[in-house]
Amino acid sequence: MADQIEGVTVDENVMIPMRDGVSLQADVYRPSGPGKFPTLVSRTPYGRQGLGPLVMADYWTSHGYAVVTQDTRARFGSEGDVYEPHVNEAVDGYDTIEWAAAQPWSTGSVGTYGQSYLAAVQYMVAGESPPSLKAQMPVSGSTDFKQSWIYHSGGAFEHGWMAAYATSKARDTARRLGLDPDLPDFESELAQADGFRPLLDHSAREMPMTAWADRLSTIAPYFADYLANPDDGPHWWNINLRRRFHEVNQPMYHVGSWYDIFEEGALEGFSGITARGGEKARPNQKLLMGPWGHIGYTVPTTGGCGDLDFGPNAAIELKEEQLRWFDYWLKGEDTGIMDDPPVRIFVMGDNVWREEHEWPLARTVYTPWYLHSDGSANTLDGDGTLNPEAPGNERPDTFVYDPDDPVPTLGGNNLITPPGVFDQTPAEQRGDVLCYTSEPLAEELEVTGPISVTLWATSSAIDTDFTAKLCDVRPDGYVQNIQDGIIRARYRNSLLEQEMMTPGQSYEFTIDLWATSHVFKPGHRIRVDISSSNFPHFDRNPNTGRPIHTETELVPARQTVFHDVNRPSCITLPVIPR
Repeated sequence: MADQIEGVTVDENVMIPMRDGVSLQADVYRPSGPGKFPTLVSRTPYGRQGLGPLVMADYWTSHGYAVVTQDTRARFGSEGDVYEPHVNEAVDGYDTIEWAAAQPWSTGSVGTYGQSYLAAVQYMVAGESPPSLKAQMPVSGSTDFKQSWIYHSGGAFEHGWMAAYATSKARDTARRLGLDPDLPDFESELAQADGFRPLLDHSAREMPMTAWADRLSTIAPYFADYLANPDDGPHWWNINLRRRFHEVNQPMYHVGSWYDIFEEGALEGFSGITARGGEKARPNQKLLMGPWGHIGYTVPTTGGCGDLDFGPNAAIELKEEQLRWFDYWLKGEDTGIMDDPPVRIFVMGDNVWREEHEWPLARTVYTPWYLHSDGSANTLDGDGTLNPEAPGNERPDTFVYDPDDPVPTLGGNNLITPPGVFDQTPAEQRGDVLCYTSEPLAEELEVTGPISVTLWATSSAIDTDFTAKLCDVRPDGYVQNIQDGIIRARYRNSLLEQEMMTPGQSYEFTIDLWATSHVFKPGHRIRVDISSSNFPHFDRNPNTGRPIHTETELVPARQTVFHDVNRPSCITLPVIPR
């Protein structure tokens, strides 16, 4: 059915055939009257008529574009037996793009746009390189669903939001299955919050985690699959664009943010596709990184993220940049966008945007700052220090990690409402948090790029976790979290295969803190926090060495962190000369 609405022709409930015979439902918006139009495709599991793509359709049609907004497989109006996130998005995206290109109202040039899952589907189809796909602009999406959507790069499960997210998406599945429109009783255990709803504390602590898989078995059967496959490997590689960067041919504009759970998507997507796995570099990739969290910066009203407002410059509007991008690649207009440097980042602390020519920055000086203490770095009042001098013969620090009393999550890169900047002082007052703090800086220090912690440690357990957090301690005592990470000990050597430890033996761990762009100002201090939990962002390691998600026992572990001549624990900062 075609309707006329203020100069726009709307074709509703269009069934688009996929190669396997399943049809996916879409709405098509195009300027009224004759002619062919470059076409934009946006695909969503959240209901095509209830999210931003519908609003954006008005914007795009007013600028001479046709827009296809589609429900993904087994969602809302689309056919399909069982909803499986990510699994079919590559081929379904390919078929949808080529269908759109072949329509009489299309010029045959197609672009894709959208945020979050609507960006994730773009990364999935990118490796297929449909011939009619001329440009993409994923905003806040993941290139590796194993390492930044379901699990984290250090092997821990993204616990705080996964069960709640699966539940929130299950209403449509319940309707499709003819179940009671109200979800099961456990919905009452979910906290009411903006955006994705985190589990309440008692629900998040329930053991075993497979109890949630049992509850979700009818309405979200894929959740059990997540828990049953904690190791990386072939099971996950079909939904991993990182392994296909060299196959991407189309121009892509990657948009991400420093406090987004999917920060890795934009950074890895840009750098990986640009490099093309060692092949000839792609010159048609662009990157924009802002200071936001996840969801809410397509049309931001402030430049804030958590406690901190980064100033009026941070509150940008992406529509104009999207228009410049698609007008260039789909209409052939010289908008000047490819004359701009390929990288634009927001430098926190200075709170300014800056243009660069690559990522990571070629002028980076990777500088180790070493952990020091006299054996009592526990809490922010301990004797832990941090500086560029390698340690001598120093006493190690110890703490007890009790998984029944984990360190609470306070902001950061997560989808536990709210993400972003929060004072870390409450966590740093705990005895199971080691704090290593520099002297007040005499001059500013810019840290822009990937960050990692090299940690020498041992445990009384055969498996445990170690966490690290980079913070900016202000003169007024506020402790701003910059970035954090985690390593599950069984994955210290490889995410493909588990390897337990020998209790009491020291090991070298590498903790990936992803990346940032932040200037530590004079008078501020740099701090590194070391612990063994960040809950409920990450699931708790029970310290038993048995499969974590079927475990019902929690065992405290005594952790020892070394910083001496032979075991120099440190954080490696990507320092930018000024």
